[in-house]
Amino acid sequence: MKKSCPFLVLVFFSSFIAYSQSIATSPYSLYGLGSLYEANFGLIPSLGTAGIALPSDNFINNKNAASLVNIPANNFFFEVGGKGIQSSFEDNLKKENRNNFQFSHFAFAFPINNKSAVSVAMMPYSSSSFKISGLKIPILDSSNEYYYLDVMGTGGLNNLDFSYAYRLSNKLSLGFSASVLFGNTTDERTYTINGSVTSIDKKVSYSGIRPILGSQFKMNQSLTFGLNVKSPTRVNATKIQSVTVVNGTGTSTLETDEKSNTDDFYLPLEVGVGFNKAFKNKLNIAFDYEKRFWDATNQSDMYGNFSNQEKFALGLSYQKAKASRSYFDRIKYAAGVNYDTGYLEVDNKKIEDKNFSIGASLPLDHLSSALFISYTYGQKGQITNSLVQENYHKLTLNLNLDGIWFVRRKLE
Repeated sequence: MKKSCPFLVLVFFSSFIAYSQSIATSPYSLYGLGSLYEANFGLIPSLGTAGIALPSDNFINNKNAASLVNIPANNFFFEVGGKGIQSSFEDNLKKENRNNFQFSHFAFAFPINNKSAVSVAMMPYSSSSFKISGLKIPILDSSNEYYYLDVMGTGGLNNLDFSYAYRLSNKLSLGFSASVLFGNTTDERTYTINGSVTSIDKKVSYSGIRPILGSQFKMNQSLTFGLNVKSPTRVNATKIQSVTVVNGTGTSTLETDEKSNTDDFYLPLEVGVGFNKAFKNKLNIAFDYEKRFWDATNQSDMYGNFSNQEKFALGLSYQKAKASRSYFDRIKYAAGVNYDTGYLEVDNKKIEDKNFSIGASLPLDHLSSALFISYTYGQKGQITNSLVQENYHKLTLNLNLDGIWFVRRKLE
């Protein structure tokens, strides 16, 4: 197994990195920084994304840095993940299907000593990939005139995360993360009115750093509570734009790669709490509640508003015997549900997301190396005059490889 680990990493990573530039194909990625992307490690996707109070004893728990102190001594975790998504988009007029493969993340983590641990992870933070053609929009102050809009966008932000955890006591641990956000989005728009066509090509670059604090409190061996707080953050933005107008008199260029400042984007305060309860070391129940205070950012989008967001996640997992010699006894099965009120409001309607998931952890050795497989079915948005309903099937594969490091070899 040890000899095959590097090969497995190479094959798995190569399979998904080829698709890393195609993160999302959702019309809702038109808003803000794009669709906010949540890379969930290990078994977390199978648990309805619940994990704030989970330990990092057999995979890297990216939901709460404080969990890293649970990585066994001298163990080194390396994880890489990806997912395939089949989506259908439906409105009052038509239905469209899309398939997409996504690179999810790669990360590594290890303990420094018996009281502290660190991790480094690279993952997408948001993605913008959309195309809208022939959208008919009424001109303000005119009930009889319209203009037509064609829009195409790509890009997104990346998240380079550095985390550190420290055990204050046998019951309490703290974690600190610094998320370095960077990337850009491109937006190509064409406005057609009365035979005149105006094209605006825009590229916006973003950068920012977001501090995150986490903690876990172990009431006893079977019950743990978790807290995660992400601070409000300003994401700096700069814009490069070109504007061209074509009409009956010819073509005129108003701007050519003009660089200027644009409105910065503000991420809200986010607070999450959770608990994890174990029963006879076989059945686990995990629950998370998160709230994101978008109202306090005082932001709006051209096509909608940002409003406070709430998320509820509930997950169950079962493993017959972790230390059994039987392979099937060591498989961990999981299921979960998730409800997200969404942070976008269009025509006074929230873009809600509801899903359920199932999955399993397949051991690869007698340490913590495992292949985590999960399936999720969900529904986002609704069918109205202004909204689209998105139904999606998602298959997630996370590979965690565990090795023993920093141990001096003994002569036989």
